[in-house]
Amino acid sequence: MVTPMSASRLEQRKAQTRRKLVDAARAMLADGTAQRASIQEITEAADVGFGSFYNHFTSKDALFVAAVADVLEEVGALLERLNRELADPAAGFAQSVRLAVRMARKRPQVAHILVRHGLSYLDGRHGLTPRILPDIIRAVEAGRFTVDNPRLAFATTFGSVLGTLQLTLVDPDFAAQPVDEQLAEQLLRMFGVAAGEARELATGPLPDLP
Repeated sequence: MVTPMSASRLEQRKAQTRRKLVDAARAMLADGTAQRASIQEITEAADVGFGSFYNHFTSKDALFVAAVADVLEEVGALLERLNRELADPAAGFAQSVRLAVRMARKRPQVAHILVRHGLSYLDGRHGLTPRILPDIIRAVEAGRFTVDNPRLAFATTFGSVLGTLQLTLVDPDFAAQPVDEQLAEQLLRMFGVAAGEARELATGPLPDLP
């Protein structure tokens, strides 16, 4: 007989196993070994039984898709939480750009995954798109941005962030510069914010990135 308590424990164990598999996949995505990894190697890295893999994923590809989505959702939820108290959508946009760039220093595994796989999820319904795109749309509606195509502005932003992350990860001299501020200022000016205000928005204090 399965009691409610034993069922709850079973669900917890299943959730823990799935989490271990996703975490192992994230590590492989970050270091570039995902493509050649076998399911046996994945389960060994996750420290779970080989047979338990198929209780959660139909294939290796399904696991890695879930792992990338997990990273994007983690970043998106973090930006949303840190931006919650900002009433000005232009300020929220600038903060999101800066925090995303700072991922290279604070969360290098996440940054590597974004650089390697993020562009494929540009049009996704989860992660960064539903967090940053609405800020752009609100900024246009409020007269803060002069943008004809918000989705194009988002694509410009996303590509710029990924490119900046890549250079930050591989070039220490580049990483030593305040590139988060510089990128945010450039994008704000591109979207119609006056130079002085763009500089102010791009250099203000930031919340701590956990």
